[in-house]
Amino acid sequence: MKAGSRLLNAVSAVALSAGVVASGAGVITLASASVAEAAVIQRVDVRGAERVGATAVRDNITIKPGKSFSPSDIDSSVKQLYATGYFSDVHISVSGSTLVISVKENQLINAVVFNGNRKIKDDKLQGLVQTHSAGPYNEATVQADIKTIKDAYASIGRNDVQVTTQTAQVGQGRLNVAFVINEGDRTKIDKINFSGNQAYGSGRLASVISTKKSNFLSFLTRKDVYSPDRQQADQDALRQFYYNHGYADFRIVSADATLNEQSNEYTLNFNVDEGPRYTYGDINVVSTVDGVNADELKGLVITQKGSVYSAKDIQTSIENISKRVASAGYPFARITPRGNRDLTGHTIGVEYLVDQGERAYVERIEIRGNTRTRDYVIRREFDLNEGDAFNQEMITRAKRRLDALGYFTKVDISTAQGSSPDRVVVIVNVEDQPTGSFGIGAGYAVGNNGGLLLEASVEEKNFLGRGQYIRVAAGAGTEGNRTYNISFTEPYFLGYRLAAGFDIFKNQTSSDDFYDYSEEGFSLRVTAPITENLATTLRYNYKRLTYDGTNDWQNNLSAPYLNLVNNGPWTQSTVSQTFTYNTLDDQNLPREGLIAKFTHEFAGLGGDSNFYKLSGKARYYQMISDEADIIGSLTVGAGYVMPTDGKLNVFDQFTLGGREIRGFENAGIGPRSSHGDPLGGTTYFTASAEASMPMPGVPQDIGLRVAAFADAGTLYGNKANLFGDTLNNDSSLRASLGAGLIWSSPFGVIRVDYAVPVAKESYDKVQNFRFGIANQF
Repeated sequence: MKAGSRLLNAVSAVALSAGVVASGAGVITLASASVAEAAVIQRVDVRGAERVGATAVRDNITIKPGKSFSPSDIDSSVKQLYATGYFSDVHISVSGSTLVISVKENQLINAVVFNGNRKIKDDKLQGLVQTHSAGPYNEATVQADIKTIKDAYASIGRNDVQVTTQTAQVGQGRLNVAFVINEGDRTKIDKINFSGNQAYGSGRLASVISTKKSNFLSFLTRKDVYSPDRQQADQDALRQFYYNHGYADFRIVSADATLNEQSNEYTLNFNVDEGPRYTYGDINVVSTVDGVNADELKGLVITQKGSVYSAKDIQTSIENISKRVASAGYPFARITPRGNRDLTGHTIGVEYLVDQGERAYVERIEIRGNTRTRDYVIRREFDLNEGDAFNQEMITRAKRRLDALGYFTKVDISTAQGSSPDRVVVIVNVEDQPTGSFGIGAGYAVGNNGGLLLEASVEEKNFLGRGQYIRVAAGAGTEGNRTYNISFTEPYFLGYRLAAGFDIFKNQTSSDDFYDYSEEGFSLRVTAPITENLATTLRYNYKRLTYDGTNDWQNNLSAPYLNLVNNGPWTQSTVSQTFTYNTLDDQNLPREGLIAKFTHEFAGLGGDSNFYKLSGKARYYQMISDEADIIGSLTVGAGYVMPTDGKLNVFDQFTLGGREIRGFENAGIGPRSSHGDPLGGTTYFTASAEASMPMPGVPQDIGLRVAAFADAGTLYGNKANLFGDTLNNDSSLRASLGAGLIWSSPFGVIRVDYAVPVAKESYDKVQNFRFGIANQF
């Protein structure tokens, strides 16, 4: 009996001494720190929870009636109640068998507004902050939101933004919260300095990184916005550049950014150590996997002894071997490059070891960070799915594809241990970027078919986050020129890697004195990849052509064009197939690589045209001088068309002019009627050589380059019905020399060329000056 009384007294003492006081700042003080035994309460009394309600308070504590608890349970209950954000003060004590919880409620937020913001809209800021209407006011949350807003402004180049808050009581325990924003001036980048570089000039290295010095167009390009993530990406770009150009020992000694608070400008500094330039030594393939013949894999290796070392070529060789081995039934085979570095001769021998890797499977692929692009758009760039054998080369290939999409500012792929040792979780972290654009283009050509043409376009590369491409454009100009175009592409048609789409167009002109010309139609297309660099496109094309005579046209048109006016409108219905091979290192400003296209087309599926047409074009880029950033290119093209039912129409034949041989009008060379009308030809050949370099005296960040070029070509042959008209048809070579100015502007690549024909015929039409949007192909 005495023992039982002693136990009851001890429990009572514990219960009475277990009071806890918690201040508004969250500091917890135990009334008695000597409590070592558990206690039990029978009921919970909640005081002060007028809006939240007693039930919500009871649900957010760990102490339950009838169950023992300790001071640590009181501590966690206090923290849990504060974590709800609804209370500014919490006090928990024990009175007999009752747990007393006294709370002081935070005020509720009636409305949240943003004042002074122009560069970032309200809806975007509202999505960033945690302070929302109908929620509790919490000072810690507000301060965190202030930092979030500042970070958002820093990401668009406004580091000196000032953010404060104002509150206004509206009664009944509610208040309005206003974030007052002083956006300040844009934080610019004044200088980008490189030190330690010997092989490449600072201008060349500046073209490698994505961050650019501020200039008069930076408010459009946003390339002068500093962030630690972007600087890290720039370091990675520099490493890849050097590794791919032979500098295997390259390292970045230091990289820093200094902000001048008075001028609100950054200075970026990159200190590099290039090391020596290496070439490849002996190349070999070794296999330890039964059934895999190393000799048969050597043909897949693109690294060659004596060539300049390139990490990209090694990676491509690994992927080639990996695909071949996996397709042969060895999904777990691992390809490891082993380098043998000769520091004296500056060579690196590479041995590709094919061995049996660990058996691992993909447990799941986690997509993180995408706020706009849908998960399936990212997943479909992987050649593996959940449950497949894990293959690191497929992961590398997927990252390259995701980077090439242009949807993201950052793509990071990492792996984590799955639920068992043979399971791998693939984690994909991305950061969406804007993919829509509005462009205004201009072109001008002199001559009979010339005049000014302005075009406005709206383009979206990731429509609704689905990865679809859509473009709408309209143009108007002098001489009655009008153009209308709509294009749409679904890159994964029916879930397959097939890019299906359509184009609708209408073009009309009154540039000729004696007739108006218009064409309208559509095309349906589907593109399928054959390899990483080779693809084929199947296309159906329908076109309606109209020639309308103007005043006095009957006395001034040659017989072929009289026929076109009198017997029109005309239609073409064709099918075509194009093979495209593309190894360019950059689609906007290529420095190395080859792009080639070959097309064959058949007309005769109804309509007025019956022919079979072959055409092709190839352009090869090569650096002439890495240090001076001089890019050379060679282009060749050819075409031939033959009738399949007697004669060709004039519009079935090829035309050739200033687009291929600068210094001439469009359709400025080749067969002509006695009236001087272009008739086109059945056969053409073209060739061009060009070299470009940054414009001297102008910062490379502006994007201005100068070019010198030489063009040559010929167009001849005629199988059109001339109705007795005479023909100027000379197959002699035409050639021109010229210079150009290229500007990679925020609106697109704008180009101005001036060319002088050095070989021509008397009936050719000359046009020395051309201005318009440049086309790489």
